Amino acid sequence: MKITFDNTTIDLVPTDKSYRVTLGDKTAEVEILRAKDGQLELLIDGKRLTAYVSSDGAKRWVTVNGRTFVLTKSSGARKSGGGQHHAAGELTAPMPGQIRAVNVREGDAVTKGQTLMILEAMKMEIRIQAPMDGVVKSLAVKQGQTVEREQILVVVAGQTSKV
Repeated sequence: MKITFDNTTIDLVPTDKSYRVTLGDKTAEVEILRAKDGQLELLIDGKRLTAYVSSDGAKRWVTVNGRTFVLTKSSGARKSGGGQHHAAGELTAPMPGQIRAVNVREGDAVTKGQTLMILEAMKMEIRIQAPMDGVVKSLAVKQGQTVEREQILVVVAGQTSKV
């Protein structure tokens, strides 16, 4: 997946345990250790870092070490089983609601189309489904929790083929 940062394209490629992030001629391995309530605990090339994220839908503000960066999604973001699929494997709430069921745990293997959780919004049940075969990298919500539109719900890391 590609996102734009200060008119520069960032390429995100999921691996078994992390993301390979390329910006210009620099590449880093980024692992999401924890994602909860707009706070991300990251391991970037072995260095632990905390980032704070907020969003208005089209833009995300990421604050790291007192500096705020604005990220915009590429026009290629797509719906995936009721959840919006932003960064590779990252599913967010399509609208405000309440998490009615969580059917997976971190580390679980999932298949494309599998229902990971159910979001209730406006008296509808929205099934949040895996966008690909992979492993649940992180769960950012729990059953009964109220969520906002575009809030990160779950991250699924795709499986890489072994040759």
